[in-house]
Amino acid sequence: MADPSSYRPKPGQIPDSPGVYRFRDEHRRVIYVGKAKNLRQRLANYFQDLAALHPRTRTMVTTAASVEWTVVSTEVEALQLEYSWIKEYDPRFNVKYRDDKSYPYLAVTLNEEFPRVQVMRGAKKKGVRYFGPYGHAWAIRETVDLMLRVFPVRTCSAGVFKNAARTGRPCLLGYIGKCSAPCVGRVTPEEHRELADDFCDFMAGRTGTYIRRLEKDMMAAAEEMEYERAARLRDDVEALKRAMEKSAVVLADATDADLIAVAEDELEAAVQIFHVRGGRVRGQRGWVTDKVENVDTPGLVEHALQQLYGEETGDSVPKEVLVPALPEDPDAVSQWLAGRRGSQVSLRIPQRGDKKDLMATVQRNALQALGLHKTKRASDLTTRSRALEEIAEALGLDTAPLRIECFDISHLQGDDVVASMVVFEDGLARKSEYRRFQIKGFEGQDDVRSMHEVIGRRFKRYLQEKERTGEWEETPAPTGPVPAPQDAATAPGTAPGPDATVPGPDAIAPGLDATVPGPDAIAPGPGTTAPDLDAEPREDDGRPKRFAYPPQLVVVDGGQPQVAAAKRALDELGIDDIAVCGLAKRLEEVWLPDDDDPVVLPRSSEGLYLLQRVRDEAHRFAITYQRAKRAKRIRSSPLDAVAGLGETRKQALIKHFGSVKKLKQATIDEICEVPGIGRRTAESVAVALASAAPATPAVNTATGEIIEEDDGGSTT
Repeated sequence: MADPSSYRPKPGQIPDSPGVYRFRDEHRRVIYVGKAKNLRQRLANYFQDLAALHPRTRTMVTTAASVEWTVVSTEVEALQLEYSWIKEYDPRFNVKYRDDKSYPYLAVTLNEEFPRVQVMRGAKKKGVRYFGPYGHAWAIRETVDLMLRVFPVRTCSAGVFKNAARTGRPCLLGYIGKCSAPCVGRVTPEEHRELADDFCDFMAGRTGTYIRRLEKDMMAAAEEMEYERAARLRDDVEALKRAMEKSAVVLADATDADLIAVAEDELEAAVQIFHVRGGRVRGQRGWVTDKVENVDTPGLVEHALQQLYGEETGDSVPKEVLVPALPEDPDAVSQWLAGRRGSQVSLRIPQRGDKKDLMATVQRNALQALGLHKTKRASDLTTRSRALEEIAEALGLDTAPLRIECFDISHLQGDDVVASMVVFEDGLARKSEYRRFQIKGFEGQDDVRSMHEVIGRRFKRYLQEKERTGEWEETPAPTGPVPAPQDAATAPGTAPGPDATVPGPDAIAPGLDATVPGPDAIAPGPGTTAPDLDAEPREDDGRPKRFAYPPQLVVVDGGQPQVAAAKRALDELGIDDIAVCGLAKRLEEVWLPDDDDPVVLPRSSEGLYLLQRVRDEAHRFAITYQRAKRAKRIRSSPLDAVAGLGETRKQALIKHFGSVKKLKQATIDEICEVPGIGRRTAESVAVALASAAPATPAVNTATGEIIEEDDGGSTT
């Protein structure tokens, strides 16, 4: 590992002008290329205290052995030179987008004497006109088949063309009218090239003018009673319209734009591009990349623009490029794009209307592509095995942690404090064993204390299960504080407490709350209520087995304080055979108990990727439960405590009195005047309202004033 101070340039040696810089390793290989408006200021950022650098930047500067730079006159030149060097050197620490598949293009070989229409993949060639990319090659062939009726351009290979010219007989397409047969001289090279140019103009979006011209010719042929020619032109128009229907109309007819969206996490990013020509989506493509450098969304967008248009010229660069975030220097990027196109290019973020709606669609595609990429990566057995082995090696475990439990705390400014427990077995989520907790031992915001309580409650139940099944002859006495009293209700032979292990009052069905954490727990998306087929089998007494299996590794969402709290809870219960670690969000560092320094896993580590998935799933599960509790609390009313008072009669009371405040002031006789409310119910309502705690006053966040409830309002 090199010390950056050993190769740091001397003060004043670096110019303060625009330029491009390269970091090289000890073997003189270029490992990073960057550009800057001011080289002196930018490079100074790399030579500060290593502890203040982002982990990826720290790895790069300690891998490098030298730095060099090239001064340019403008920021546009810096952008061009940066792209050229990235292409030339392929630096390991630069973000490089690679297609997640080899996209097919519809290509017209205008560099040949008789241009040919064909499907092409791979690198683009000079003199060839490209359209697309398309998702599937069959989509190109369907489009070409429809258009060859109107534009009978050659589609055959060079060998077939030469053989037809030698024998004087065209191929089948020539006989059925889908090729103008230049091989046998039916058309001149000039006439065939004109057909190819018309084909390209139509594919480029200039469709309306050509269709109107065909319709005009059709009407003229009909007036001259050339009905066969008119019928042929009619069929040509229908064929072109069917070809146009293959692409969805999304924007105005004259719109030529590319829409770029980015979905990212700490380690990876997915980019999706929609190519709109003539108001229609003509192509789509996507990339997935590792974030090997410390880069934000504007930086990812700039890299995507370089990758997308670095080799393009002319109409291949559209008039308008819509992005989710502008690059650091949008003017320089716009000038660079204009230079590639040869005319003005608008680079902006869509703010409203159809373009913003289409951008949302592109963003959803990017999110789906990133999720699909992660799913493929997580489902691979070899990858999961390697991840578990890397975790075991990094944490010093004797065996791979086949069962991992992760805990997270969620609250909103200290209210509705809840916790989640998610379980991964063999690297895959086991949703039937997810659990969620309400924090009951104290009130307020204290993540460390909450983590201690939850870990203690979970593993106290584990010890109780072992004692009940006879795996332990005696239960070791706790050496620390006894967990919250409400957990005592969960001792063997008694019914479980309301919040210790069950999802809470919003469980999906009576009797299922003990094993099914709730609708948000058993499926990735909200609202799913189907039971998990992997749910634990029930024992002879009808109760499900809960907390019976110990994990090999406990992961907590947090840093050193949360890890210490979890370890202390296990020590108090006498458990010393379960490993504990924490994953801190800010720098993705892994913390171990009693260690002053974190374990930093490599960015490309499958073990780190698995720990992140576990942590993110625990966070999702916790925050979903916390939001559900908060929503239920907001919707609650003192009338909910009245036995036998249904929703219809509640609404009747509120409608009659106008608000709960006025209902609270009413007498029993006045309440009895409401249709459907008897005296006994009225007395129950009065008692419930009298015993209800006063509602917290609402506050105007703009002025700080307390908002008095109006006569027509409701505090429910």
